[in-house]
Amino acid sequence: MKSRQLGILLALLAGIAPALVAEPALAQAAKKSAKVSPVAPRKQEVQAIVDEAYSRFKGDTRGKNADYIQSIAKVFSLALAMEELGADKVFEKIGSEPTGRAFNSPVAVVDMPTHTANPLVNAGAIATVSVISGTSADEKWNKILDFYGRVAGEKLVLIDEVYKSEAATNTGNKALSYLLAKYDRIYADPFQSVDIYTKECSVGVNALQLAKMGATLANNGRNPATGEQVIKLENVPEILSSMMMAGLYDGSGGWAWHVGVPAKSGVGGGLVAVMPGKGAIAVFAPPLDAAGNSVKGQEVIEYVASRLDLNLFAPASVGLK
Repeated sequence: MKSRQLGILLALLAGIAPALVAEPALAQAAKKSAKVSPVAPRKQEVQAIVDEAYSRFKGDTRGKNADYIQSIAKVFSLALAMEELGADKVFEKIGSEPTGRAFNSPVAVVDMPTHTANPLVNAGAIATVSVISGTSADEKWNKILDFYGRVAGEKLVLIDEVYKSEAATNTGNKALSYLLAKYDRIYADPFQSVDIYTKECSVGVNALQLAKMGATLANNGRNPATGEQVIKLENVPEILSSMMMAGLYDGSGGWAWHVGVPAKSGVGGGLVAVMPGKGAIAVFAPPLDAAGNSVKGQEVIEYVASRLDLNLFAPASVGLK
């Protein structure tokens, strides 16, 4: 995709089911499954604001395209690990503390008392992959890919060219996996875990699919298009808290300060933000800032969140003005 292109998809729980599901019976079931906040914006309120955001920021040429892989997948591997082990066990094994260092820092592994810190940095994400069950690498990988598809409401596929390219240059992540092994903080074969992690970061996803994945989190873990309860509702708060603390690399603190919406970026240019009970917004715009986050993606979501009172820390987000 050309660097100046900008794709935006806002998935609102009110109306997402009939819009995204072709079968009438499924659409009816999904309508019943979506529990919408009484102050959630409606489609009619939103379209003009999304159009404004697109027009306002589409010409911004700042940033630089990345030459390495996505990491939004980390959120949904965390969700799968929690499905299998529960929130407390994942917290015990992986942790949930911001590192204060780069997402691929080996020093963070050494310095943090838990030696993994959180599931949204590379070391923690590799450890997260290692706790997902499977009798073989293929079984574990197929389970992860299937889970992603259920969250998105449709089958997702591995981009093999991206995977092979990254697998040939993932020495840094292999080093992280051996550091984790030194501290007994990886729970399966280190290099196997890195390989599966590399695959999950090479899964293709477009703005629509990403918005639906975010909307599943916004809807207490139930996919609002298919009606399937993919993620246990009791696990959603912990997943969103991880996104708020570490979802935008070294820009996470500023994002929480200025925008106040759980989000996760990927260096491919994707950015998804989740508003519990209201919906999710996904943006695709490849040029990144120095922290590795989409420049236009941040601008768009901050603009829409401000106009629609979506900041979770603001009383206006629950209708108090």
